[in-house]
Amino acid sequence: MVISIGNDHAGTFYKNKILGYLESQNIQVHNHGTNSEDSVDYPDFVHPVATDVEDGTSSLGIIICGSGNGANMTANKHQGVRSALCWTSELVALAKQHNDANVLSIPARFVSIEEALDFVKVFLNTPFEGGRHHQRVDKIACN
Repeated sequence: MVISIGNDHAGTFYKNKILGYLESQNIQVHNHGTNSEDSVDYPDFVHPVATDVEDGTSSLGIIICGSGNGANMTANKHQGVRSALCWTSELVALAKQHNDANVLSIPARFVSIEEALDFVKVFLNTPFEGGRHHQRVDKIACN
């Protein structure tokens, strides 16, 4: 499994903690995020993650910004990307189970690092249920 991760200045600390977890699980990571807390523009770090997911370079993506909104909106401009902005583990599980989310957007200013790490674990370990959800997911993309 290959995961792409991207973040703006608000998500640097979270990204580093998540990278540590992913590396401890022997998961290959493409790090597109900033390593600084100096102000940057989140699309510059989110588009590469979404592109990796879109073209199959990565299985999944994780994006992190202050509210999670801007990163989520940016990622969802890419065809084949289903980014979910989540602030509870239950939302993460449902995004995977029902929507086959392939990008997780984390709002760093609204969740603790412990919650964010739990989100990542749920995101990686929750399967898509398929069934009645499959036809709905197939209707998401604008082709």
